[in-house]
Amino acid sequence: MKIPDHYGRLGLERGAAPEEIREAYRRLSRLHHPDLNPGSAEALERTLEINAAYEVLGDPERRAAHD
Repeated sequence: MKIPDHYGRLGLERGAAPEEIREAYRRLSRLHHPDLNPGSAEALERTLEINAAYEVLGDPERRAAHD
């Protein structure tokens, strides 16, 4: 089973500060949000990937387990 590259999905390097993670998540969420890209399956898929990455990296315990 391949472990997803959550840092890559947010465009970050390993060891990014929590503030950097939060800012990357917010920026990418606005860019790819399905309401701003109606009818785009790619935008929806990208939004789901961004959300999954932030769920892991935004939680210190889950981030430590991922790293």
